[in-house]
Parts: sequence; structure tokens; C-alpha cells
Amino acid sequence: MKNITVIGSGTMGNGIAHVFAQNNYSVNLVDVNETALKKALATIEKNLDRQVSKGTISQEEKTNTLNNITTYTSIKDGAANADLVVEAATENMAIKLDIFRQLDEVAPADCILASNTSSISITKIASVTKRADKVIGMHFMNPVPMMKLVEVINGYKTSKEVTETILTLSKNIGKIPAESNDYPGFIANRILLPMINEAISSLHEGVGGVEEIDTVMKLGMAHPMGPLQLADFIGLDVCLAILNVLHDGFGNPKYAPCPLLVNMVTAGNLGVKTGEGFYVYTPGSKELIVSPQFAKPQNELINY
Repeated sequence: MKNITVIGSGTMGNGIAHVFAQNNYSVNLVDVNETALKKALATIEKNLDRQVSKGTISQEEKTNTLNNITTYTSIKDGAANADLVVEAATENMAIKLDIFRQLDEVAPADCILASNTSSISITKIASVTKRADKVIGMHFMNPVPMMKLVEVINGYKTSKEVTETILTLSKNIGKIPAESNDYPGFIANRILLPMINEAISSLHEGVGGVEEIDTVMKLGMAHPMGPLQLADFIGLDVCLAILNVLHDGFGNPKYAPCPLLVNMVTAGNLGVKTGEGFYVYTPGSKELIVSPQFAKPQNELINY
């Protein structure tokens, strides 16, 4: 494999493009929005500059990485010579199915089609193509350049040859693949999202405050980030979408999203991306400030 096409230039898409390009693959980064593509390239360059400043890559490697990326606003043009396409569009079933229908028409016959979906059925995605044996999940973790894991998800008809190819490719770009079968949430989110949902329910029911819940999980369970802060980082809308996939897929009430999460998404408080979720986020500041909605009266604050 030499030619990689990435569909979607958002947080995940530009990270995936960054990693492949840094490992000397030719990358076509596709997005319908030209402004989004320019923003993605600026983000990639900024992240590469950070690597240069830390001494993990050279200035020459940064230049080569950027030179390995070409941008397109057309799926047809961007996927014309692809050996592998990685779709990293928004976590929306209809959007993904439409993209895969297009890819099946324009990508080379032997091209593998992968989705970075964190919860949507690979078998369902594959069903709209004529190459279900060549459709697979490559669920990268955010931030992609730093996180080692790639969850490799087999659809019902994914061939063993394609799985082996993707497992090997993941290792070749410095990742550690973990193979999963195609059930709602796969491995990562089937375990992670119920934990996040339970943390939100604990807040909703008054078991503990935002800081207390996150502190318990960080100090007591050795998590690098508390579940409420992590939910903000993922995006509360994404958390809700994944929980709905789990709830619909299994029909089990234990996966039902907490009403507080539903209300926050409805109100537009989605976490880092909107500047407020369980915490308030100020550009340029790393200080964690609890959202006023969840802040305690001054006389109830705990001094650590």
C-alpha cells in the first residue's frame, strides 16, 4: 500500500492524515469544505512543529510529511488512485452510508474501504457496497498522532486477507492494533461509554460533584482523565450518539443515556468544542473550571 485517501478533515481526519504522511505514505485528504482543508493543514503543521520542538522529528521530516499530503474537495478525484480509503466523517449513519456508496463507485476495485467509526456497524456500512469483503473498521483514538491504539473491526463479510493487511498496516504506522468483531460499540465504546454515562448519572442524582467524580476516577482508578472531563473532550453529542447506538443495538435499558446528557446536548453545551460542558474551556488556558451549572456555593467548596 502506498496511496491512502482520508475522507473528512476534522480532528480525527487530519490526525489520521498526519500519521500516514509522517510514515511516508502518499495521502489524499478529502473534504467538501475548502476552508476546513486549510484549517486541517494548519493543524497538522502546528502538531508537527510541536514534534520538532520536542526533538521527536527533524525539520526535514516535517517538510516531507506536509509534502506527502494533497487536498481535494471531490471524493471522485481524491479516491481515484487509492489503495486504502479511511472514512473519518461525522458519526452519522446516513452520511457514512452515502460516502461508502460513492467510494464503491469511484475507488479502484481492489481498494480497501475502512471507516473510523467509533460505534456504527461495519456490516451495515459494507452492505451498501459491492465489496463487503473489503470493508473494515479502523477506529483510531484521539489525539491520533499520540495514541497508539487502533481498534480493527471485522464486518460480517470482511475477508481474513483484508484483516491481516490492516493489522500489518497499523503496525507499520507505529500503532498497536486490537481486533474486534462487529457488535454495537465494538470493544472500546461498549466499555467506555457506559462508564461515562454512569458518571453523568452520579452527578445527575447528586452522588457527587463534577470534581469529586473525576478525582475519584483519576486518583482511585489511575485514569489519566476523569470521565466527565473525558466526555467533554470526546464531545457530549458524540457520547450521546454512541449510547443511542448501544441502546438501540442491544435493546437493554442499561445503555439508556442519562437525561442530563440529553439535556446538555439539546442545549448545545457539548464540551470542549463549544467551550462549555461539565467544565468551561477558555482558549489558551489549561485550567479546569467547573461549569457554573454544576458549581457549588462557596461555603460548600472543598479545600484540597
